[in-house]
Parts: sequence; C-alpha cells; structure tokens
Amino acid sequence: MTQNLTNHGPKIALFEPDIPQNTAAIIRTCACLGAKLEIIEPCGFLLSDKRFKRVVLDYMDEKEIKFYKSLDHFFKCKDNQRIILMTTKASVSYTKFRFNKNDTILFGRESAGVPEKVHKLIKDKLKIPMKNNKRSLNIASSVAIILAESLKQTKLI
Repeated sequence: MTQNLTNHGPKIALFEPDIPQNTAAIIRTCACLGAKLEIIEPCGFLLSDKRFKRVVLDYMDEKEIKFYKSLDHFFKCKDNQRIILMTTKASVSYTKFRFNKNDTILFGRESAGVPEKVHKLIKDKLKIPMKNNKRSLNIASSVAIILAESLKQTKLI
C-alpha cells in the first residue's frame, strides 16, 4: 500500500558520503518513506558507479535530491532551520527527543563522521543507543531508524 505523503517533512542530509551502496540504500528509504534527501558534496564516488546503480535501481530521481557544493553552502541555505546531528558522540538518545516536521537530520561520513566545527555549530545532537559498547550501526540502518521515528512522532506516516 502506498501513501501520498506531503512535501513538508523531514530532510535527511548526508555529509560527503563515501560508500555508494549506503547512499543508494538511503535514497531508496527516503523515496519509499517520503523524505527529501540532501547531499553535501563532494561524494566519495560517482553517481554512475555500478555499485551505486545496482542498489538504487529506479528509485533515483535527481530532481528529488538537493546537492550542496560544500558544508558552508549547506549551512548558508539552512539559515534559521533546525538541524539535528546524528553522532555516536552525543549523550541524548533519539527516543528522548521531540522531532519537528521540517527538521533536517544530518548524518556524517561513514569513514569519519563530520568535522569538529559541525559539532560546535549544531545544538541538537542525538545518538542511537547500542548494547555492549558497539561502535556504530550501518548508516543506511541508522537513517531508517531515525526517519521512522521522526515520521511517527510528526504523524507523517
């Protein structure tokens, strides 16, 4: 069953993604759940990469993805909009946070997260609690968890 989701809703932002299969899986998740995807360049791969194309299938619509040429461009365009950083360095669990309909939820690069200056610029930082002091989940899994919670809280799905 499909739903007609509104254009107003959460945005998933990826900082310089470097694994094509993860980005492709996130594109599919966003397309299926009605979230906008934003990519802060440069990417660590080409959109023509065969690994990317194999996972993204026909879910890729570049008109639905907003690209930012740099981190500075991203922040300039986000003036007065709430950005939430997902990071293993946060102390607040996503389950204890109140999402808004138009939040931008930022995920760091798979290999290195985000630069320290981003941590300093963003007030709201959240984590996904994990058992046994594990380091991190796959970013595509993390996006799915957080996007589902955001949509549930804001009653967009």
